[in-house]
Amino acid sequence: MARIGNEVVGDLQASPPEVRIGLTRAGVTGVHKAIRIRHDGREKTFAAEISCTVDLDPAQKGVHMSRFPEIFGEAVDEVVIGEAFLVETLAEHIASHIVRRQDALRAEVQIRAQYPLARRTPVSGLATQEIATLIGIAAASPTTVRRIVGVEAWGINACPCAQGLVRGAAAERLLEAGFGDGDVERILELVPLATHNQRGKGTLLVGTDAKINAEHLVDIVEHSMSSPIYELLKRPDELFVVEHAHLQPRFVEDSVRYSLAATLERYPALDDTDFLYAQQVNLETIHRHDVLAERSSTVGELRAELAGRPASEPVELREWLKT
Repeated sequence: MARIGNEVVGDLQASPPEVRIGLTRAGVTGVHKAIRIRHDGREKTFAAEISCTVDLDPAQKGVHMSRFPEIFGEAVDEVVIGEAFLVETLAEHIASHIVRRQDALRAEVQIRAQYPLARRTPVSGLATQEIATLIGIAAASPTTVRRIVGVEAWGINACPCAQGLVRGAAAERLLEAGFGDGDVERILELVPLATHNQRGKGTLLVGTDAKINAEHLVDIVEHSMSSPIYELLKRPDELFVVEHAHLQPRFVEDSVRYSLAATLERYPALDDTDFLYAQQVNLETIHRHDVLAERSSTVGELRAELAGRPASEPVELREWLKT
């Protein structure tokens, strides 16, 4: 409301703008709230970051920004997320609230929650806690809604290219030292070869009405890389992670492809119109820059591509949400 002194002069946000151009997104980002998740019969509270935007009509000057946090609070109080960590359920609830309360044609909500996972180290079996990011996205109109469930997790990638260079140089040195061709090949097969490592962040999003367990997605992302990583590592665990990573070198592009293929294999009942998005970012160690790869597509397009049919134009996340 605009005011002159104590007098209310009208709903300024609902008035026409001077420049009548519609906006694809207007809203708030980075609102921090505590959300409740029920798991194994117990409720726990986690920190979450919520963003929400609406499509803005050319005839409307603005949205009521102050109402967003109020609606977030109401929705969080009303919804306790179910057994499968369905953070997207809360996103859908908030998006639907926004559409009704803001008289919006469409609202889009994204929630990112930090979720602790209980793990055991690979050799010593010690208990450790790893943090994954749960992602819930929902787009709602007065009649329809589309939801995304996703995760962000960390691992390590060993570079295949540098390892190939090390292998070639090592083979030359062994031959010069008098080892035969057969012995050289056997040695190189038995000994993990050096390469530079990259700590990797993988993101996996699934757009579907089917039930998806977020912990399964974390597992897919971690195993799309050369090796998972752990906060706690004793020496035998450290040896296992390093050797495992170097025996399974992967490019950033490999991680995206493995992540998508593993999701299709894990969830064969996904509909062809459902959506997948995978992204991998590797933090370089021998360069100042980082490297990235990603792919977004419908499930049907990916299945066709894996079957050898020509790839069609990829479907982007926002496009799928608006369909």
